[in-house]
Amino acid sequence: MSERPRKGRPVAFAPITPERPQPDPVFGLKFTIEARHGGTVLVDMTALDPRPLAIAFAGALRRSAALGGPIGAASVIKQYVQVYRHFFAWLADEGLKVVGVSDLRAVHIDGFASALERRGMGAIHRHMTVSKIINTLRAIEADRPDRIAPELHERLRYTLATSAGRSTPRDAYSPFVARALRDAARADVEAMFRRLGADDRTDEGDPAITAARADVEAIIARQGFIVADQPELKSLYFMRMRRNLPTATLIDDLHGRHHLLARDLPALLVLLTLETGLEPECLKTLTVDCLANAHAGTVELRYLKRRARGAEHKSMRIRDGGGGTPGGLIRRLIDATAAAREHLPGDCLWAYHNVGGLRAGIVDLKYPLPAWARRCGIVDDNGKPLHLLLSRLRKTHKALWYTKTEGHMARFAVGHTREVAARHYADLPSLRPLHEAAVADAFREAVAAAMPTVLAPTAEQALREAPEQAAPLMSADTVGPLLDGEQDVWLAACSGFHSSPFSEAGSPCAQPFWGCLDCPNAVITARKLPAILAFLAFVEEQRPSLPASDWAAKFGRVHSRITTQVLPVFSDAVIADARRQMESERLYLPPEARA
Repeated sequence: MSERPRKGRPVAFAPITPERPQPDPVFGLKFTIEARHGGTVLVDMTALDPRPLAIAFAGALRRSAALGGPIGAASVIKQYVQVYRHFFAWLADEGLKVVGVSDLRAVHIDGFASALERRGMGAIHRHMTVSKIINTLRAIEADRPDRIAPELHERLRYTLATSAGRSTPRDAYSPFVARALRDAARADVEAMFRRLGADDRTDEGDPAITAARADVEAIIARQGFIVADQPELKSLYFMRMRRNLPTATLIDDLHGRHHLLARDLPALLVLLTLETGLEPECLKTLTVDCLANAHAGTVELRYLKRRARGAEHKSMRIRDGGGGTPGGLIRRLIDATAAAREHLPGDCLWAYHNVGGLRAGIVDLKYPLPAWARRCGIVDDNGKPLHLLLSRLRKTHKALWYTKTEGHMARFAVGHTREVAARHYADLPSLRPLHEAAVADAFREAVAAAMPTVLAPTAEQALREAPEQAAPLMSADTVGPLLDGEQDVWLAACSGFHSSPFSEAGSPCAQPFWGCLDCPNAVITARKLPAILAFLAFVEEQRPSLPASDWAAKFGRVHSRITTQVLPVFSDAVIADARRQMESERLYLPPEARA
């Protein structure tokens, strides 16, 4: 046998024809979709007519929401279904002879878009609405191109012939509204934490009701919740009803001592958004292990940011310390939701009781948020009930931070490129006066004349609990004496009487007492409000007796400072208490006020 290798033919395989993906028909028009984000969505398209077209749209929606598809959020799925209802209603109103997908033409798409425009829908909203019909038809085309008319193939290459235009960024809320929201949210959150674990005192002294309540509480502790038709709850309900005890909110009252309730979510989200500036959708993704690497009064907050092509894990550093800091609040929230998470799968931070059982995750806040704002009596700058949007809260946080950084883009653009920060956050209507003033010399003077630190009662308490928050304005060991009145001057507490920006270093401050209103060393708390209100009353009394120019030169600046920047920080109730104290004590006014 020769050692040379034998010649042969290369191995050949018969060509394989790939199987064509089979369509995924949906024969029913009521079904569920397990969204990748936001939980289970019940899709009900049974009212849509014609049925063959509805079935085609339903199948496309389910395929688009499957793993790897372009639709991942439960809220987006619901938006698609809502757009379908509008589109089908328009087809019916126009009397168009459309039965199935093959009957659709470009004129139907353009006609629907024109109808939306006639109804007053803006260009951007109209573009987003029509895009959902286009995307659905593209999904059908990818699955069954033979079902799409040739004319429609060309029309599916674009959404609208006209440009959607450049979106106008949502404006931030004013500092007045932001303060009202923060105070209301903090008050509700603190009330929530006090409620958890509290005893029910409404049936004190009635052993039968006490025993019945204990039975219900044991069931909640064991299985996480109790439903209305369980005998133990029904027994407690009727016992209380016969004794004329409250029953209307019994289920919430019982579960509210063990778990967060759905009604707690708005206040928590408002407070966390204002404190962190995190996007609402990112807040909803927080898990119980979202805090890491605590260091020097800060902690790393880890979250998931969804993008068009997937999701990205990101992090930001936030203040950490007492319960008044964002990190401290999240730690308290983790503890408060631990009992509910024992009965729920996953590690979602948002575990709470809602009607009928325990829930994990936040799906829809379209109605709870405005309802919470109305319940708290929050109004906008025109005195009208506030229409609350979480997206504007993020802009509010950014706007306040922008003001603190004096518009310095390198400091302001935390978490963004400078270009993105300038385009989406610095370019807000509420900040345009700041931009315009930056051009003028007056702006530089305004920046140089720093504001004092004004602390509402909740902020004062938070600073007492976590004095390290005062850095770099002052050291932590000076916070207590400052807030306790040991460093009081007339209108404020002074953190640097011998380091005044208006005097030489080491010299005592030589400013008149109202100079505190322009001094960064000054700290104003509710304790100083009676004096400030007394001075304000005096200033207003001087207006009739002085020429307008003289009054403006002497008192105009401090009057504006008090009325527009100091008083709006405090609630009406706090100001009313201070006014009563002022009137009862007849506060002494320093003589230099009359000089």
